[in-house]
Amino acid sequence: MLITIDYQDKRPIYEQITEKIKNLIVVGVLTENDKIPSVRNMAIEMSINPNTIQRAYQELERDGYIYTVKGRGNFVSPVTEWKEDRLTDGLNRFGELAVELCQLGATKETLYKRVDEALVSERG
Repeated sequence: MLITIDYQDKRPIYEQITEKIKNLIVVGVLTENDKIPSVRNMAIEMSINPNTIQRAYQELERDGYIYTVKGRGNFVSPVTEWKEDRLTDGLNRFGELAVELCQLGATKETLYKRVDEALVSERG
C-alpha cells in the first residue's frame, strides 16, 4: 500500500495516514475484509515509528473503518460500519460550505449547477 506523507502538512503524521487509508477505503481501492499491512510492515515500508502506525490504526478502528482479528491482523470493515458517519459528516460540511458560499454572493442556481456538474463528471 503506497501512502506518502507530506512533511509540510501541519497535521500529525498519524492523522495523515488515517485520512489516506480512509480515502483508499471510500474510493474502493481497499474493500470489505481486505487485509491491510501489519503495523510492523507499514512502519518499515514508510520508515516511520511503529507507534505512529499503531495510533493511526487505532483511530481507523475507533471510526469503524477497520477491525482487528487477534493473531491474524487488521482488515477493512464492511461499508455499513463507517458509511453512515461519513455521509452525515460530509453533508454537514457541505451545508456549512453552501451557507458560506451564499454569504459570499453565490446563488442557489449556481450551487445547483455545480452540484449537477460534479455528479455528471462522477458518473463519467
